[in-house]
Amino acid sequence: MNQDLKVNFSPVYRIAQYLSLIMLILIPLQIAVFIISPPPATVKGFFELFQQSPFLGLLSLDFLYLFNNAIIAVIYLALFILLYNEKPVSVILAFMLGLIGIACYYPSNPAFEMMTLSHQFTQALPELKSIYLAAGEAVMASYTGTTFNAYYVLSTLCLLLFSYAILKSRHFHKSVGLWGLASGFFMIVPSSAGKLGMVFSLLSLVPWVIFVILLISKFKKLALNHPE
Repeated sequence: MNQDLKVNFSPVYRIAQYLSLIMLILIPLQIAVFIISPPPATVKGFFELFQQSPFLGLLSLDFLYLFNNAIIAVIYLALFILLYNEKPVSVILAFMLGLIGIACYYPSNPAFEMMTLSHQFTQALPELKSIYLAAGEAVMASYTGTTFNAYYVLSTLCLLLFSYAILKSRHFHKSVGLWGLASGFFMIVPSSAGKLGMVFSLLSLVPWVIFVILLISKFKKLALNHPE
């Protein structure tokens, strides 16, 4: 695409490079939050956490992933531009599925809804508190509901398609695509699928981090307008 349209996409690659670096910081931060302060097991526990520390409450409900997924969209855009000439069908499908998946994630995240309900629960009369607890239960049900699972499945398909295109590309070493496929393999089981899903989700992060590191190296070269 970049050759046919004769457009200099170096700024896109540079933005993708910097945002990928930020992502590598966000991932361990999110893991550290869950280890140091595991999320409450009940809606009431979340309400109490928000009253004690609103920011920690947000972090406990994947607040950082709101930024993480926006970064992923830019990374996928950079890959789409780079790989379009070689594998147009694969990357069009990958980019489309990835964007739809990311769009599904945002309404599934209940961080700010739970913050609002927490304030209302605290201020409510004792006989009305059960209403806000029920509302919290409904909100948390959507946390791992249809939109979240759609996000997870579509994101997995997106990553697998991009990884396949990378494997077939002259711009990348095959190891980059293989790490992407490895991450996609562990994402086949959604994180919402109980303990197995959580294990697979954590395992997927290892090849994903390596995949992103390798992409950063490639984006850096492309940003200087010296592709291999």
